[in-house]
Amino acid sequence: MTAYILKLLIMLPLVAGLAYGALWLWRCAQPGMALGQRDRALKIVDALPLGAVGRLAVVEFGEKRLLVAVSRGRIELLSETSAPKAADGE
Repeated sequence: MTAYILKLLIMLPLVAGLAYGALWLWRCAQPGMALGQRDRALKIVDALPLGAVGRLAVVEFGEKRLLVAVSRGRIELLSETSAPKAADGE
């Protein structure tokens, strides 16, 4: 019984450490999951699903806002406007 408890006290922290290390490596390998995310030039402002495979999306790129229709095999520009000026609090 003592040998079992001794093995348990050694193996439990080892397995927990390996699990923590694997999760830490997985997080570092995922580009979108990193803590220090970079500033992107393209931003999805809003998206609205239209049925099973289609959606409307408002995308901000540079000084423009684009309304695009996205379906399974195609992306189509529907409208283009200038982006509103950002408030000082943002």
